[in-house]
Amino acid sequence: MPPAQFQSDGEIVAPSGASLSEAEYAPAEAYSPEQARRRREYSVWDPRSAPGTYLLLAINIAVYLWMVAHGVSPKDPTENDLLRYGANVTGLVLHGQWYRLLTATFVHVGLLHLATNMWCLWNLGILGEPLIGPYGIVAVYMITGIAGNLLSMSWDVVIVIWYHDPRALFEVGAGASGAVFGIAGILIVLLSNRRLPFPWEELRRLRSMVVKFALINLVIGLSTIFINVGIRIDNSAHIGGFVSGLALGVPLVPRMTAGRERYLGRQKLTFAVACLVLALAGYWVANLL
Repeated sequence: MPPAQFQSDGEIVAPSGASLSEAEYAPAEAYSPEQARRRREYSVWDPRSAPGTYLLLAINIAVYLWMVAHGVSPKDPTENDLLRYGANVTGLVLHGQWYRLLTATFVHVGLLHLATNMWCLWNLGILGEPLIGPYGIVAVYMITGIAGNLLSMSWDVVIVIWYHDPRALFEVGAGASGAVFGIAGILIVLLSNRRLPFPWEELRRLRSMVVKFALINLVIGLSTIFINVGIRIDNSAHIGGFVSGLALGVPLVPRMTAGRERYLGRQKLTFAVACLVLALAGYWVANLL
């Protein structure tokens, strides 16, 4: 097997602006009445205000601490360390280890990689969870994270087919930023809904902040193709996560203000269809080689 190369999802720049953490921002259609009350009463630093977001943060941090506790370097883990704890490698996925498309979204290449991704996840999660609920934020994280890694895997397969370079199958990828881009993508769509019970100017301002976050980080990632900055950024994972997030948001918009049951029903249908599409796409890619 050729030596693996590190390819993180990238250390991304956090969104700026205090409005990303306004506690009163909680549409009733996404949260249950009890959760909406907690959102109003508790600080955004309290996990009870956004349980889905804090659950994702906890899993990512727990995986990192588990790795360090078992002898993995906190700053510079080896590719074997990353593989042992679930990082993504196209060659292994194509040989049946499909779980890596998900587990890789919880594995990070050192403390700085973890910290930057978690800060971005927290900011976007605090903003997004009231729009899609705690279960929704977890589902979007997983679906878009898998979609990003699947696109990355597809690109590796294309490289092998076109350039006959098998080394692409053994590059190691890890990180949550594909899923973070997915959350940004769905927020851009959902914040475009003028029927939400908030002033349009405020919604437009919040959406503009998320758009700037996505564009800045996409430009940074793409620039590393031409400029060596010392890290490898998986642009395919970013783009796949972002585009899948946009796609998930489109069918949700018409039901956002139609009542909690209808909205959650549309969510379940949307997420189920997305999972089916990902499964079919994975099957197709697996049969290209």
